[in-house]
Parts: sequence; C-alpha cells; structure tokens
Amino acid sequence: MNLPTNTDPNAHGSSLAGKHLIVGLTGGIAAYKVCELLRRLREQGAGLSVIMTRAAGQFITPTTLQALSGGPVYTDTDQWAGEHAQASDASAMAHIDLSRRADAIIVAPASAHFLAQTAQGLASDLLTTLVLARNCPLIIAPAMNVQMWQNPATQRNVQTLQQDGVTLLGPASGDQACGEVGLGRMLEPNELLDALMAFFEPKVLQGKTVLITAGPTFEPIDPVRGITNLSSGKTGFAIARAAADAGAHVTLIAGPCALPTPYGVQRHNAKTAQQMLDAVMHHVGKIDIFISVAAVADWRAASISEQKIKKSNAAPAAINLTPNPDILATVAAMPKAPYCVGFAAESQDLERHARSKLQAKNLQLVIGNLVQDSLGADEAQWTFVSPQGTHSPPRADKRSLARSLIAHIAQQLSEPL
Repeated sequence: MNLPTNTDPNAHGSSLAGKHLIVGLTGGIAAYKVCELLRRLREQGAGLSVIMTRAAGQFITPTTLQALSGGPVYTDTDQWAGEHAQASDASAMAHIDLSRRADAIIVAPASAHFLAQTAQGLASDLLTTLVLARNCPLIIAPAMNVQMWQNPATQRNVQTLQQDGVTLLGPASGDQACGEVGLGRMLEPNELLDALMAFFEPKVLQGKTVLITAGPTFEPIDPVRGITNLSSGKTGFAIARAAADAGAHVTLIAGPCALPTPYGVQRHNAKTAQQMLDAVMHHVGKIDIFISVAAVADWRAASISEQKIKKSNAAPAAINLTPNPDILATVAAMPKAPYCVGFAAESQDLERHARSKLQAKNLQLVIGNLVQDSLGADEAQWTFVSPQGTHSPPRADKRSLARSLIAHIAQQLSEPL
C-alpha cells in the first residue's frame, strides 16, 4: 500500500515533509477543526490517510476529509473513499497494512470512550483495531465535556496511556459547545500542527533548560510617551519554539509584542529593561543556555514625568537619559555563567561589531544581522560569530534560521572542552 506524499516545494525543511500520517477521528463537535489541521499538514508535505469512526460520520463527511487530505479515507466498512478506491483495497487487512507504512497515528478529536477503549486494549471498530495493531507512535488530542475529562475513570485511563508511551496533546481550557467552561477543548489546529512538528524534530537539547529574551522594551518618559524600537519579537519567538521542539525546557521573557506564545514554552512578560533584567535574574540560576534576543533600550529617562508633558510651541529643552542595565553582560559575568548567545543588530560593519561584542562580553556565540534586512521581517540573513570562526547560513525564514541556531548550539555543547 502506497500512502500519498505531498512534494510541495514550500514544505522544504519541515519536520513533517515526507512523513506518512494516519489521522483518526472519533465523534465530537471538534471534528470540524480537523479540516484545517489536514490542510495545514498537507501544506507541510505530509502524506495523509484518514480513518473515521461511525460517530465521527455524524459530524463530518468522508468526502470533505478526502478533499482536504488528498489521501484515502477509511470508514468502519474498510472501504476507500473518493478517487483512491480500488477493488483490492476492500479486502485488505486495513488495520495491519495502514500502520506498517505510517510514521505516526494522530487521533483528533479523541473522545472519552476512545481513551477508555485504548487504555484497556479494546478493539471494536477499525480505528481502535488499528491502534491496537500499530507499530508506530500514537498521538492523541482529547476533546470532551469538562466533567468527563475530570472524571476519575478518565484520569486513570489518561495515566495508563501515558505509561504506555502514548503522547497526549491537550486538552485546553475554555468555552465548550455544551455551554460549560473548563478543561476539555481540543487544541486549535495551529497548536496541534506546532506540536506535531515538534514531535518529529530531533531532540538535540533534551534535558537542557533555556532562557530567552525577545521583543523590544519600552522606557516611559511620561504616562503616554516612551523610548522603544521596531523589534517585532519574531526572531526570539522562533528561537523559543525551535528550542522547545528540540526537547529543551524553555522560558521566554517577552517585551511588549502581540505574538502568540509558542507551544510548550513558558512565557513571562516584561515592559522595561529593568523588569526584563529582574525576570532574567529570577530564572538564570537554573538554566544551561541563555539566548539574549531582545532589543533592549540602551537608555531610559532619568526621571519620569507623573503627568503627560503638554504640547507647546517649543519642545522640551532636553530629556535627560541614563544607561539601562546590560542584561547579557550581567549574565555572562556570573561566576557560573550559562552558555551565552547574543545578537548584534547593526547597520554596517556587521562582522567587526559582532566579534567586538563577542569578546567584550565573553560570549560563546553572537548572531549578527543587518537591521535594514531583518528588523520586523519574516526572513533574515544571519552571521554566526564564535571564537572558532565565522559562517553565514543562506538567507531564510526566521524559523529555519532558529533551527540552525539550535543545532549549532547543541553541537557546541556536545564537543569536548
């Protein structure tokens, strides 16, 4: 049996490219979310097959799933749906054949009934039979009423599944279709996609603890004005996600920016440089790696006006400034400093300024980039400057560059001193 593979060139570099995934659906209103998930998985280059329980067919049709997945859809009658139907497939042992070619089985939504069946090794339909006969990883995204999720029987089943090596994604907390609020919502498609991509990333930082700063800082002058910069936070957030995907425990200290927290990352918000330093020092004693990506304001107002400075015909004669603390230098100067990575955002003489920063602050690595090419953009050109030398990966999107950085750090940490 040949499972379909998407060869979309836009999926180059994705951890899902070329993977064969089986997506199983049980009954639940969250089945509609799987439509978007299938589309996104296909964009990432995954080959897909879909299995529906009879209950899932009450919420969504095989034709819809076949169109979005680009692959075959199985129901409890063991029949292919759509254009992939072949006479020989109807008599095949689908529960054996499918799992032999799959890299993983993802069940979303997974009902409380499905969790109970799987925990007890019961096989009453095609999906549960496939799960019992599998020889590939099983990933489950639960979706159910909050009371069902909190029921001791469900929690015992969850514990059994985890002990058996099954990966559970979610559930999330929030409004439910039944009108109640609490744990039980299936993760959103983008969250599931992030988690699935992370699942297949090499765990090169497994067991490591990483602290990352990202975004701008804002130094108030009066209640409405302040000193800040154009940093979007995209680079720091991409690195946080890449580190989490690589198996690290990641804490992200974020300046003012409206970006969603990467899946699996613990986030703390800070506004000013001093607040960011305080947050960093609270966590720094427990980390292995510190990556200082935030564009911290170099100066702040020496005194902050309690009232808005009123507009007049003449601008204020002067705003007295005082230096902000240097967060990266403070961490790097600690007696037992972690592996420290800095960023040098320059407008000219990139390599010279980056190497000067590396030496002045006694860092292990500096990533140099030209602000006119990367500030606020989705792509960038980075230059890696370390005591061992300099190299520049090709210009790429920030997520690809973030993965390259994490791989470089992991390699450096694995080499003998």
